[in-house]
Amino acid sequence: MKGGSAPLLSVEEVWARMRADATTVVEGERVTLDEALSRVLAEDLRAPITVPGFDNSAMDGYAFRADDARGLRELSISLRVAAGDAPGKLSPGTACRIFTGAPMPAGADTVVIQERCERRGDTLVLPDQWTPHANIRRAGEDIRAGDVILREGQRLTPQAVGLAASCGFAEVLVRRRLRVAVLSTGDELRAAGSGPLGQGQIYDSNRPMLRALLAQLGCETRTVGPLGDELATTRQALRAAAESADVIVTTGGVSVGEEDHVKAALEAEGTLALWRVAIKPGKPLAFGRVGEAHFLGLPGNPVSAFVTFLLFVGPFLKALMGETPAPLRAFPVQAAFTRGTPDSRREFLRARLATGADGTLWAETYPRQSSGVLSSTVWADGLVDIAAGRAVAEGDSVPFLPFEGLAS
Repeated sequence: MKGGSAPLLSVEEVWARMRADATTVVEGERVTLDEALSRVLAEDLRAPITVPGFDNSAMDGYAFRADDARGLRELSISLRVAAGDAPGKLSPGTACRIFTGAPMPAGADTVVIQERCERRGDTLVLPDQWTPHANIRRAGEDIRAGDVILREGQRLTPQAVGLAASCGFAEVLVRRRLRVAVLSTGDELRAAGSGPLGQGQIYDSNRPMLRALLAQLGCETRTVGPLGDELATTRQALRAAAESADVIVTTGGVSVGEEDHVKAALEAEGTLALWRVAIKPGKPLAFGRVGEAHFLGLPGNPVSAFVTFLLFVGPFLKALMGETPAPLRAFPVQAAFTRGTPDSRREFLRARLATGADGTLWAETYPRQSSGVLSSTVWADGLVDIAAGRAVAEGDSVPFLPFEGLAS
């Protein structure tokens, strides 16, 4: 796969090849719920209890037996039950002052909210109309003991952590964190905070950006660089990274310029399985192996690195972590732009959404779509996906991919 002769692969071809090589890590570890956010479950989680475990009031109000209250306007109040109480039995023909979450006393089957009632001392005055059996959360209406509440391969969101806690779990079994080495290359790069820039130099934005993206996925990350544009240095860095990393991610050096050494270093130290994808931005994407470590070579331009991470690196790492794969979740919006000249490659345009007067969602694109304009990724909400060879007129329906769904 030397030089620039490699064919341009479609997004779907790249996904298929990468997923075929994605073997899930088998090691698991038990972590507390406080440590579980963004981790991937290594086993199904079955509820050991029923939730809620008892009928309880959904409102602050008054509980009584519907049959006792039919045709009556007043009931004496004989009981008070708050959340956490162990209530007794409600005397026939009486009412209970009850609070949200409190267990229903035996003999009561209806709750009327307090705003609709009047209390006169120890007497409850009911409204003219009320609904029998209302405002009660029944035992097991959320979860039944034995239900699978979370599936193996599910990434733990804050709400999933809460669900596990509601069933009494203090720990969960998750896949171990992926070990990812991030290498940035380029003689022009300086690390932020390392001092003022010299002539022709720029600060390295790719390493911090990629580390942040990896952190969102729960990876254990080590960064190296910036590395100079030198073949021997690049080869040595790849060898060293492969000794401890599951995945090596590089930025820059995967094109065909005289100072692009990452692809050559990969071919010398490992194997190159695919190179170049028919998208814009992000064409010079490389994928292969160095020893036992997977290799992903991203373009050096920061927007290209960002887009290729979202489209390829993130899904690949999720597969390695055993996460159940999900398709790209694009939804249709109206184009607030024109794209009169079709491109031969599939384009992913940085765009943000605006809502029209009639509630229609419109996507407006950033005016400068250069792959070096990183500020566009902060301005944008996501990417408009334009098929190869397609022209777009204002008002056309186009698929929109939100960053929120791509990056986590």
